[in-house]
Amino acid sequence: MEAQPTVNRTYSVNNIHPCYDSINTTYIFTSKPSVICVLLYIFLGSLSVVTMCGNLLVIISIIYFKQLHIPTNYLILSLAVADLLVGVLVFPSSMALTVTSCWYHEALFCKVRGSFDVTLSTASILNLCCISVDRYYAVCQPLTYKSKINHSVVVIMILMSWGIAALIGVGIIIAGFNQGKCEGSCLTDALISTTLACIFSFYMPVIIMLCIYLKILLVAQRQANRIQSTICQSTKSEATVSKMERKATKTLATVMGVFLLCWTPYFLCIVFQPLTYSVTPVAVIETLNWLTLSNSMLNPFIYAFFYSWFRSASRMIISGKIFQGNLANSKLL
Repeated sequence: MEAQPTVNRTYSVNNIHPCYDSINTTYIFTSKPSVICVLLYIFLGSLSVVTMCGNLLVIISIIYFKQLHIPTNYLILSLAVADLLVGVLVFPSSMALTVTSCWYHEALFCKVRGSFDVTLSTASILNLCCISVDRYYAVCQPLTYKSKINHSVVVIMILMSWGIAALIGVGIIIAGFNQGKCEGSCLTDALISTTLACIFSFYMPVIIMLCIYLKILLVAQRQANRIQSTICQSTKSEATVSKMERKATKTLATVMGVFLLCWTPYFLCIVFQPLTYSVTPVAVIETLNWLTLSNSMLNPFIYAFFYSWFRSASRMIISGKIFQGNLANSKLL
């Protein structure tokens, strides 16, 4: 019979995980999980499946259909790869952490999980940042867009995004600040490393994206006003311009709103937690962490489902039509 992982006896019964039982003041992973534990498994597992399927659809669509082989879609492809890996690697490991509270092979498991989490999540954020740069040139400088955002530039942007993400993720693990035990001055070093990671992984990309999308919104409104002033002031033209403004505003608000909704609470908690004298409950940290991971599930809907080509490609893929003949050159739009 395999030995069951034990839990620190200083935990009170009220703080015990729903997937653990108390036996003679020792807590072991239950062989008969409660309803809450089962529902937790199903819910987190469903998030992982949806994340993988959604991003896999984006990847297959862009790779298979030659019409989609353009620089902008390569950035979306890189984002989908990052989010797919989050669903394949980070979701299951985070699920194991949430369910078992990292009591299995704690030192190694938690560090590997932390490395994947930081690296892939940072790569996802940086790819979002690259997409915002691409949209800036497309909207604000349309005449020079094709010359400035070409295949070579996009490849460099993608490589830089993944390279920086890898450096941040691996660097934190090598420094021993992720899931490590602190002694002496380690607390100060850990605070510095966490702060730097938050700055480069979140705050800098967010500031860049906010500035870019604000600029795009202002330019789009000016363009709409210019069109309105040069065309016949008919009811139909005014309605068309108004619709364009609403659609642009709604899209940008959705993009930034969902991103900030998913990521801001976690990073605010990480930054302000050292300034408080109380320890944030593990359940709160895990909930905020899963909220950030859910952004990888939502990205395909935000960045891909807004495109008509993705809807057409998805229907062909799901219906199996891509296996019935050479549809790589099919027109999707």
